[in-house]
Amino acid sequence: MKNIQDINELKKFDNLELLARQVVEGFITGLHKSPFHGFSVEFSEHRLYNTGESTRNIDWKLYGKTDKLFVKRFEEETNLRCRIIIDTSSSMLFPYKEKNIRSKLYFSVLSAAAIIHLLKKQRDAAGLTLFSEETELHTQEKMSSSHSRLLFSYLNKLLTDRTELNKKTNPARLLHLISEKIHKRSLVIIFSDMFSSEEPEKLFSALQHLKHNKHEVILFHVTDKLHELELQYSNRPYRFVDMETGEVVKLNPNDIRDSFVNSSKKYAEELKLKCGQYKIDFVEADVNTDFKDILIPFLIRRSKMR
Repeated sequence: MKNIQDINELKKFDNLELLARQVVEGFITGLHKSPFHGFSVEFSEHRLYNTGESTRNIDWKLYGKTDKLFVKRFEEETNLRCRIIIDTSSSMLFPYKEKNIRSKLYFSVLSAAAIIHLLKKQRDAAGLTLFSEETELHTQEKMSSSHSRLLFSYLNKLLTDRTELNKKTNPARLLHLISEKIHKRSLVIIFSDMFSSEEPEKLFSALQHLKHNKHEVILFHVTDKLHELELQYSNRPYRFVDMETGEVVKLNPNDIRDSFVNSSKKYAEELKLKCGQYKIDFVEADVNTDFKDILIPFLIRRSKMR
C-alpha cells in the first residue's frame, strides 16, 4: 500500500471524503453485515399481540411461561447513532516533524473519515467531538450528506491547520462531560493516546461513565509504539520536549529505557484490562502501521461478531 508521506500529497484531495471513499469501497465492499449494525435498537417493554400483525417480534419464551402472546416493543427503530471523539491535544501531533504529518492525530483523522463515510453509506447518523483541555467541537448526530461534508471539513482542517503546541489535555474530566452530552444510546468511538497527568483511576472512571450510560464504546489507543512506549532512540544524549507543557529534559534514553518501558507497559496493560472489564472494545493503534492495516481488520472482525 502506498503511504501518504507529507502534507503536499494530502492536498491533492479536495477533502478527506475521496480518501475515505477509497478506503471503504476498496476494503469493506462485500461484507455481508455492517460492522456497526444493531446498536441503536433497544428493547423497552412488552405489549399484547394483535391478531393479524407480524409475528416477527413475538416473545416466544414469555409465551411458554404465560401461554399468552406478547410482542417486544422497542424504544427506537432508528438507524445507528455514532459519536466519534478525537483527542486534539498537542501530544497527538507526535511525531512532530516538518513535512511529515504521519502523527497520532493524522491516524485518528483518517480513521474517523473512513468510519464517517461507512456510516453515511449505511444511512447512519454521525456526530463529531474534538477535545483537549476543553471541548472544542461537539456536533449533532445527523445522517444527511451536507452534515457528512461538514464533518469532513472539520477533520480536513485538523490535518491542514493543526500546528499548535503546548495544548494540554484532561481526558478524564472531558470524557465525563462528553458522557453527559450524549443523551441517547450510541456507538462511541474514541481516538486518544490517553496521556494524562492525573491518576489512571480517574481516567478509567471516565471510561466506565460512558458504559454506565449504556453506550457501546470503542477505544483506539493511538501511540507511536517505537518511540513513546519502547523509547527506541540511538545511544546518545537527546533534548526531549513535552509537547503539552514545553518542559525540557536532557538525557540519554539508554539510561532510563528499562524502567521507562516497564512503566509504559504496565499502564498500557492496565488500560487494556480495564477496558476488558468494562466491555469496551480496545484497539491498539500504532502510527508506524498504515491506518488501513489497523482499521480494516478491526471492522471485519466486528462484522463477524454481529
